[in-house]
Amino acid sequence: MDAAEKGQRYAKVFRKAGVLLSRGRIDRAIEVLKEGVAMAERLGDHAMARRFAAEIERAGKSPDPAE
Repeated sequence: MDAAEKGQRYAKVFRKAGVLLSRGRIDRAIEVLKEGVAMAERLGDHAMARRFAAEIERAGKSPDPAE
């Protein structure tokens, strides 16, 4: 798989997760991001796996009502 194809797959995962997050479907978005982690690890792209993991962590945090 070439770099462009990997980039397209990663972008698709991020877009799907973003749509789910915007709709308040946090649990499903986290599942999608975990699928992204698994895909990146299968492809040997550890940096991207870490990015997906960071997004999972951010998605799992509830917003602070004081802000």
